[in-house]
Amino acid sequence: PGLMHVKVGWYHLPLDVEAMRSAANLLIGEHDFSVFRAAECQAKSPVKHMRAIEITRDGNYIILELRANAFLHHMVRNIVGSLIYVGNGKNNPEWMNALLKCADRTQAAPTFSPAGLYLIKISYDTKWVLPSCALPPLFLA
Repeated sequence: PGLMHVKVGWYHLPLDVEAMRSAANLLIGEHDFSVFRAAECQAKSPVKHMRAIEITRDGNYIILELRANAFLHHMVRNIVGSLIYVGNGKNNPEWMNALLKCADRTQAAPTFSPAGLYLIKISYDTKWVLPSCALPPLFLA
């Protein structure tokens, strides 16, 4: 654990992963993600298409993988913070729908730590004829 302190985000209580998955499923599709947008965000539009959110447990670790056509400034960290509020029972999964509708950043959970946040892959539309460049996942022995 000491070696991992800056490589993972920490939360001190057990989390209900099933509730988190239910909440995450409500974010799939095209939505206005203003509620998860940082004040400093310079994106022209808050509308993004969330393709998938996978939440898995590996021992004491909970792994969240988010895939979208684009992300807003702090969007992933703000979604993770809100999923933790669902996982710890502070809010029910349907709260995510209410958040999306209100579009008010102050109504969502606090921004989660950047520790443990990794960009694994960027994929571009084939029309841009750019090479695929995937980074190998980080594994620690």
